[in-house]
Amino acid sequence: MNQQATASQKTRAEQNTENEANRLREQVQMALAVVATRAPDEVESLNTAADRIERAARDLADALRQLAEQRQAPEEV
Repeated sequence: MNQQATASQKTRAEQNTENEANRLREQVQMALAVVATRAPDEVESLNTAADRIERAARDLADALRQLAEQRQAPEEV
């Protein structure tokens, strides 16, 4: 089964959760890059990275809760 077929079978909540998880992963990778650079503006960059990770984590948590609610509700046919 190809990726497009798999994606079309996912619910909106599943797709949203996956997107938010990927966004959090990207933010963590960018934060690790900031840590490795030791740039002169490191403090500001680290704070910015922390803020972005915090927002992405909160968004992922919300998406997971929505997915849980969807899966808990009986399927509407």
